Amino acid sequence: MSKLKSILHPLAVASVLAVVSTGASAQDVTLKLHQFLPAQANVPAKILDVWADKIESASDGRIKIDRFPSMQLGGTPPELMDQVIDGVADIVWTVVGYTPGRFPSTEVFELPFMTEDARAASCAYWNLFEDHMQDTEFAAVKILGTWVHGPGMLHTAEPVEKPSDLQGMKIRGGSRMANQLLELAGATPVGMPVPAIPEGLSKGVIDGTTIPWEVTTALKIPELVDFHTEFEGPALYNLGFVLAMNKDVYESLPADLQTVVDDNSGLEFSIFAGGTQADADGPAREFAVENGNEVFIVTDTSEWQALVNPIYDTWVADLAERDLDGQKLIDEAKALMQGECLGVTAEM
Repeated sequence: MSKLKSILHPLAVASVLAVVSTGASAQDVTLKLHQFLPAQANVPAKILDVWADKIESASDGRIKIDRFPSMQLGGTPPELMDQVIDGVADIVWTVVGYTPGRFPSTEVFELPFMTEDARAASCAYWNLFEDHMQDTEFAAVKILGTWVHGPGMLHTAEPVEKPSDLQGMKIRGGSRMANQLLELAGATPVGMPVPAIPEGLSKGVIDGTTIPWEVTTALKIPELVDFHTEFEGPALYNLGFVLAMNKDVYESLPADLQTVVDDNSGLEFSIFAGGTQADADGPAREFAVENGNEVFIVTDTSEWQALVNPIYDTWVADLAERDLDGQKLIDEAKALMQGECLGVTAEM
């Protein structure tokens, strides 16, 4: 028996070494992807997982992407951008507006009644990113995608059809621009990340929130409020997102793996992401209706539009203090959304 063991032992060791060697060559790098929503929410399940799976497949398994939802690596959503810069995470998905004023040019897509189609806006966002933001506001990171969600709207405990209906309400605002709009309508804007909304509603900290339809099911919003307010035409507000990668990690990849990342990121991915997020609005809206909730559709938005004119003026003036031409960004964004980005589609 001892002789048999002595023969098998080196063979077993060789076998283990062969497996380890094969595994090491097949998987060159593992990347940590960190974000703030539950894994089953639409963005992780229908966008981030699709992107990560594509990267893993296109790299023949040499890249593995570990996904960490719901801030599992620690910290808070506003800290995500610093986490990817500092190397806490290799890749993050985040709302740029979680750090107000840090990425001022992106706010052009958060202006009230600025965007109408998520695919066109996401396309325009990527184009403006390449032209104006890549080497300035986002110089510290490798941006893989830029997009917006479907129309931002109101979800409230009491009916809202006109601006005056918001007076006295405490409303979670999705961005600096949305908060300014709420203030002008007489509401009290409350800043909080998306994951905190359900608790805020259930405890009465807020009377409503601004979010798109698609995320309402994951957050159980239709079970926490009874009323929803949509706007015909351009959205009441919107949010800008980025998928960002640590620059040093990206640059440390072999050239062929950088190509894999690049081929699955950029303009087409941004359009796919924005469109996918917007497409999830319909099923979420249907769920709320089936739940017995009431949906108001504001067809005449003139009273709301008049309310937000000062927001545009203030924003342009704020950017001028940073030596940025806000009006030029507005004009370029509108031209792109109404021109070459109109009607665009993309698949992963």
